[in-house]
Amino acid sequence: MEQLNLNLPQQFWAIAKPFWVGDQKWRVRGLLLLVVVLSLGYTGLSVVLNNQRGALISALSAQDEARFWQVIVVFAGVLVIYAPLFAGYVYLRDRLGLKWRNWLTNYVMDRYFENRAFYRVNHAEANTGANSEAQIDNPDQRIAEDVKSFTQESLTLLLAVVDSLLAIAAFGGVLWSISKSLIVFLVLYALVGTLATVGIFGKKLVQLNFDQIKKEADFRFGLVRVRENAEAIAFYQGEGREAEQLKGRFSQVFDNFKRLLFWELNLNAFSNAYEFIPFILPAIVVAPGIFAGELEVGKVSEAQGAFIRVFFSLNLIVARFQSLATFGAGVQRLFSFSSALDQPTQEQPITEQSQGEQSLMVPLDGLQADQSEPQVLPAIAAPPISTIPTSTIQTETAAMLALESMTLQTPNRQRTLIKQLSLQLLPGEGLLVKGPSGCGKSSLLRAIAGLWQTGSGKVKRPPLSDMLFLPQRPYMILGTLRDQILYPKLGVEMAEAQLQEILARVNLANLQEQHGGFDTEQDWSEVLSLGEQQRLIFARLLLNQPAYAILDEATSALDTQNEALLYEQLQSSGITYLSVGHRPTLD
Repeated sequence: MEQLNLNLPQQFWAIAKPFWVGDQKWRVRGLLLLVVVLSLGYTGLSVVLNNQRGALISALSAQDEARFWQVIVVFAGVLVIYAPLFAGYVYLRDRLGLKWRNWLTNYVMDRYFENRAFYRVNHAEANTGANSEAQIDNPDQRIAEDVKSFTQESLTLLLAVVDSLLAIAAFGGVLWSISKSLIVFLVLYALVGTLATVGIFGKKLVQLNFDQIKKEADFRFGLVRVRENAEAIAFYQGEGREAEQLKGRFSQVFDNFKRLLFWELNLNAFSNAYEFIPFILPAIVVAPGIFAGELEVGKVSEAQGAFIRVFFSLNLIVARFQSLATFGAGVQRLFSFSSALDQPTQEQPITEQSQGEQSLMVPLDGLQADQSEPQVLPAIAAPPISTIPTSTIQTETAAMLALESMTLQTPNRQRTLIKQLSLQLLPGEGLLVKGPSGCGKSSLLRAIAGLWQTGSGKVKRPPLSDMLFLPQRPYMILGTLRDQILYPKLGVEMAEAQLQEILARVNLANLQEQHGGFDTEQDWSEVLSLGEQQRLIFARLLLNQPAYAILDEATSALDTQNEALLYEQLQSSGITYLSVGHRPTLD
């Protein structure tokens, strides 16, 4: 982001529009209207309070005791109404912001998980290249922090504009009645200050704020990554490397914030000098009338109060420029994230050849190695040209799993992993996919799941709701032991005896006793060993009973005895499965 974003209003409205024109539009518009009405009310009362303050000084200078106490009574009466009115305005404004945040957060999260957009967004680097502008950093922060900032700051700034317009209309009339020249000077003064602020400080502050948000998020992500991989780092004794990397990220945060403080210092020096001049200007303009006896002394205070309110209303950009810069950076981050959710990652043409030739070995007659010789499928190096059409693998719903002339490439089209592969897996059969590390075994499963579609050919498979994928590294959700077994169908009612029977089938008969029962909540990825986790997700598989199971080295952490037990259970369950592995014991 190297310059001021002139498309910021359009980007803002693209994010805000669904809330204000959606199903709840009349309710939220009504609430906004009520907030504006309260703003109108307390602005009008502010004019009355300002006038009474001037009258108070005039009564004192004239030594008019009766008028003095009359002004005190009126001032106190107005204040009794003004205080709760303003408090109600702030409360309803914040409630509307909270309602908007709740709606927008759920709206963004629905789109984040729709059509597995979260996978595309989090793998943007692999799809588009590390230096691509399409890469979305820290989507978690954009959902949690940028949405919060967007909704709260939007209402604050919008209502600040409304308040400013009301103040200009209300207090402008007061100024006009006192001195017309004050109005003319005020408009010119505010205009010059706004142009100077935007021209001198605008581009730099917006850029620094944008960078600060990103660098802070990167630093937090590094800390979270250390927490999630603490054991592996300890085994490798890599704490020195991790500490240096985190210190490097924090150094970037520190250096950027130091530059930001310097520019804020310059802005504050300019804005403070610029904003204090209006405190003495009304007295200078009104003084001749007071010295001539044409105006009361209280008119100085009245003119000064009105002048300052109108000045700060016209001077909204200068007074709030730092918050506007931060807000603008947040809008751009949220808009780019929203755009990434709407559009799949753009694919790039092939630019280089694949590294070496590898192969997939696929025994087409199942896991019994003596039934058939493996079919060897050599990988074909990509041609060194960039004119290959950007075709995609087509996915079709069918009663069985089959591949028809499927060629699979990496998402950036820089490597061809599989060339013209055709196979079918009929209900009740098992299929083992073998091959050296890096030849594309796991990528084949991504293509079947629809995560990778770069290439050509066709994938026929049952609906994903009838399939269950078991990755090499088990996914342990946040929840109870019962949740771990039932996932992803957490709403299913299951008796503890049935859960116990499933655990016994995968050699985890005492697991619930060791951890306090099925309703115990723990960090299961930390509590259980990798082998226990792999057996637990096999229990998940046997309990869910999908039509097809896809296993990506799902028993790699198990000894041969437990591995044989799990595959015996899988074969006896009647589930059709495709398994990736390279152990000889799987043949």
